[in-house]
Amino acid sequence: MRGMWLSLLAVMLLLVQSLSAAARPESFADLAEKISPAVVNITTSTVVETNAGPNPIVPEGSPFEDFFREFQDRNRGGDGAPRPRRSSALGSGFVISEDGYIVTNNHVIEGADEIIIEFFSGKELEAKIIGTDPTTDIALLKVEADGPLEYVSFGDSDIMRVGDWVVAMGNPLGQGFSVSAGIVSARNRALSGTYDDYIQTDAAINRGNSGGPLFNLDGQVVGVNTAILSPNGGSIGIGFSMASNVVTRVVAQLKEFGETRRGWLGVRIQDVTPDMAEAMGLEKASGAMVTDVPDGPSKEAGVEAGDVIVSFDGKEVEDTRGLVRQVGNTQVGKAVRIVVFRDGKTQTLKVTLGRREQSDGAVPAVQSGEEPAPEVEPQEVLGLTVSPVTDELREQLSLDDTITGLVVMDVDEEGDAYEKGVRAGDVITEAGQNKVATVADLEERIASVKEAGRKSLLLLVRRAGEPRFVALSLED
Repeated sequence: MRGMWLSLLAVMLLLVQSLSAAARPESFADLAEKISPAVVNITTSTVVETNAGPNPIVPEGSPFEDFFREFQDRNRGGDGAPRPRRSSALGSGFVISEDGYIVTNNHVIEGADEIIIEFFSGKELEAKIIGTDPTTDIALLKVEADGPLEYVSFGDSDIMRVGDWVVAMGNPLGQGFSVSAGIVSARNRALSGTYDDYIQTDAAINRGNSGGPLFNLDGQVVGVNTAILSPNGGSIGIGFSMASNVVTRVVAQLKEFGETRRGWLGVRIQDVTPDMAEAMGLEKASGAMVTDVPDGPSKEAGVEAGDVIVSFDGKEVEDTRGLVRQVGNTQVGKAVRIVVFRDGKTQTLKVTLGRREQSDGAVPAVQSGEEPAPEVEPQEVLGLTVSPVTDELREQLSLDDTITGLVVMDVDEEGDAYEKGVRAGDVITEAGQNKVATVADLEERIASVKEAGRKSLLLLVRRAGEPRFVALSLED
């Protein structure tokens, strides 16, 4: 009996060792050999004007006079003007189809007048730009080859888990084709862009790796290496790759249209904080608070400032970042249903999405109304010294003629308002999701909210025309 148990234990140990070996490959050589033909080095060149700089001071008759004259002539044209020269840059990319489509970063090829693609075999071809998307830093190129090219496919970045093995390949520091391996350190990282969805990895990524692929162990591209976090310009194990599920949508649009076409809802939004949720009677601090509604799709559909968008096209909205991505990934012209929380209950509206790229420069719509006679003396409320908008204040703060409300003259630095970022010069246009034009209006809203048993009052505050909501505590 004891011998049988020992045999069973030995089998189990072998099984554990086998599973461990499967989880951690002894070598990435087979994978590197498989993917290398589809990875490319990219060299770009741009013509720039040389700056001759100040002329050296050389005494007349000096033996160095002829030397400096010849030096300047070499750097100038025959007419004495600065001579153009070529500036080169290096990057990486990868082939995604046998007919020569190549993906890289936009910053790798931006401004280039010549793009040379070097393949693993050493062959070189000139590429043309099909389209670029500076927002996600993705560019699509095309080469004309004699025959079908080796290519790689995109994988599903959403199923990658923290701790999964990944392999990066590219042209770091101009050293040529190089492979590095690491793990997924984090997911859903945001750096600075609206549509950011980066995979963080500790696989070595350096200058020149930009635009190169990040592979899973099946040889599928799960990210495009884009940026590193480093105090010295070299890899310290914090690299970022734009997730493939973002890249595939961008590439598809660049291939079809030569540009991106993202959905546009037409609202300004901010995240809902717990104190804001309490002030509005929301069950949880989620969704996207509408701070302003410019002329556009949402205004036509009846969306109002103060609404909280809790659902978009059948999917729950977690926060502003989530909503921006949901809208951007939706087809332009599609009619979608959004659910908003307004006046203590939900309401469903139907919005036909516009196009984000055509919305830049849209001017926020401000509702006009009768401007009441302003009170002269500033008064203190909720740690704020406020005064109705007067002609003098309107001129001092460069306010639009249609703006009404209360100008913050001073803020108690020990109060809740100061901690929440309210400052002198801000204009309070709404309180409790109702317009205010006088101190009496504000005091009435405070009393109404207290009577409803709420502990916070929601204010709509504008600074330099930009609106945001702030929830102030009503507790002493």
